[in-house]
Amino acid sequence: MKGVYNIWLYLLIMIVVTNFIRIIPVALIRKRIESRFVRSFLYYVPYVTLAVMTFPAIIEATGSPLAGALAFVIGIVGAWFGLGLLPEALVCCAVVLVFEFIMV
Repeated sequence: MKGVYNIWLYLLIMIVVTNFIRIIPVALIRKRIESRFVRSFLYYVPYVTLAVMTFPAIIEATGSPLAGALAFVIGIVGAWFGLGLLPEALVCCAVVLVFEFIMV
């Protein structure tokens, strides 16, 4: 029964910490941010966070990290040439499938 209490304690701590991080900027910054550097930094934070969370998953989700890296490179090339999201995902999945089939 002690483990159940630990789970609730961990959830409570997680809720407090995540909300504290979100509330602090709102409470401390009342006026518009004038600095171009700070505004551009805050603009790119969500994109960087998404990239940092996604990139390791791309590499580790496949049977071979090399297949994930190859699909990543092909995905970047496809995005550069304006490939849509669904075709991009299909091409990357096909690259991983073919690469892992060849490597077996």
